[in-house]
Amino acid sequence: MTDLTSEKLAESSAASAKSLNVPPNQTGISSEMASISEIDQEKAQVKQTEDAPPVRDITGWRWALVVAAILSSSFLFALDNTIVAVVQADIVVTFNDVSKLSWLSVGFLIGSASTNLVWGKIFGQFNAKWTYIISIVIFEAGSALCGGAPNMSALIVGRALCGFGGSGAYVGVMTLLAASTTIHERPLYIGGTGLTWGLGTVIGPIIGGAFTDSSAGWRWAFYINLCIGAACAPVYLFLIPNYDPRPGVPLLHRAKEVDYLGSILIIGAFVSGVMAVSFGGVTYPWNSGKIIGLFVCSGILFIIFGIQQVFTIFTTTSRRIFPIEFLKSRTMLILFAMTSAGGTAIFIPIYMIPIFFQFTRNDSALEAGVRLLPFIILMIFAIISNGAILSAYGYYMPWYTVGGVFVLIGGALMFADVTPETSIAKIYGFTILIGFGVGLFAQASFSVAQAVVAEELVSSAVGFITCAQVGGVTIALAIANSVFLNGSQEKIQAILPDLPAAEIQQAIAGAGSEFVKNLTEIQQKEVIQAIVESMSKTYAMIITAGALTVVLSLLMKREKLFMSAAMGGA
Repeated sequence: MTDLTSEKLAESSAASAKSLNVPPNQTGISSEMASISEIDQEKAQVKQTEDAPPVRDITGWRWALVVAAILSSSFLFALDNTIVAVVQADIVVTFNDVSKLSWLSVGFLIGSASTNLVWGKIFGQFNAKWTYIISIVIFEAGSALCGGAPNMSALIVGRALCGFGGSGAYVGVMTLLAASTTIHERPLYIGGTGLTWGLGTVIGPIIGGAFTDSSAGWRWAFYINLCIGAACAPVYLFLIPNYDPRPGVPLLHRAKEVDYLGSILIIGAFVSGVMAVSFGGVTYPWNSGKIIGLFVCSGILFIIFGIQQVFTIFTTTSRRIFPIEFLKSRTMLILFAMTSAGGTAIFIPIYMIPIFFQFTRNDSALEAGVRLLPFIILMIFAIISNGAILSAYGYYMPWYTVGGVFVLIGGALMFADVTPETSIAKIYGFTILIGFGVGLFAQASFSVAQAVVAEELVSSAVGFITCAQVGGVTIALAIANSVFLNGSQEKIQAILPDLPAAEIQQAIAGAGSEFVKNLTEIQQKEVIQAIVESMSKTYAMIITAGALTVVLSLLMKREKLFMSAAMGGA
């Protein structure tokens, strides 16, 4: 992984192998000649060609198997991120432990959010095929531990392993596809990752609901990962092409060049930060010593990390974990912010809509998950439309503007016009607006980011945008969960003052329709009203995400990128 090329280099070798569209093993640009300020200018200077030479030896059905196997890991990572939303109630019943419930999502997010940048650099140092396989093994080991967990603590450790391994597989998908495709076909495959990621994200609650409502039970929500992984294992081992970013460099020499200090600092900063925003206001008060301590620890570690990266302490400019150069690029910074906003607009409905229907319509977990289908279908349609039209015209800025407007309108309607009596048709209509809008831009940032950086920075760009996506989702869900649980608990305690707080929290977190059934008719209405009102406040974050996307899109360059058959990747 090297830094961005300078303007001088761009002028002297505009047709050389420095763009995104030349295979990695054909680049010879020195890292010391880089300058981030010329990212977009350089990309505009590069004349792109559609007759790039083949970069892989396998074709036909073998290549189809490779693509399917690679995309399956993107699907599983997204699936594992959301499937817990509907199985957590059964998990609480199995282990009779609600005190650690929030760790089910926090553990996964810690493993994934804290390691994106690290994985990006690892794939730039070591053989991509075997690094990818190692990440899959870690993910599958975590899934096995989750499925066979004897207690909540073991399940949490398994979730953290799934997040860690899944994050590596996620970055590996993009790296392998970029290394194995030509300029003409690459964006199409990148679009495939966006499609599978979107499917996994929104189908997770449906599959989880199907398992919890069947005799199989919640454990198969994790065992399913092992089945798919086993089916794909022969393809991983024997068909995936080898891609070595640094051929001829000894393994030990590569290991010595890893930015270990930066890796430890960024992981520590993310872990403490995620814990602070996840537990604050839910497990502990915001002003408690534990939460304040976590925030302080995270802040100090981020500051130390920034100093270490800027002054390249125990690392080099080309080997540091964080792509400092991207901070000088307006396009990359805007993409980072809007990707975070897109993740917010996707995940808040995915987590909140099933809970809404479980309380207001007495839906089962499966029925509540199916309620997301309108959201799913329109989002996927938007992703596909984005790829088809963007490939023809190349202008990416309007997609963010239009998508942001749809998200803003849909979020405002969910915030202001949803009550326990709101018709199902209305809810579907509002979520369709959000799903269609976010599908227009949320995944497109991966294609755009790869199109505006030099080839040797593709892995860093993938890690950078992935960090925005996962980090944005982590913070958004932590805040939304805190607002929803705290608001609901406070209102319900006022209605039922004699009910223990722990029982109320367990009922809310588990979408406890049985809890509501045991109340009087008047109490039922009051409790459901309290829950819906508290839930509505979380939709303010969708409004913010849409508004931020619209405003930032107006600051984007009105440029046309060459992205044949491009789609947004995830």
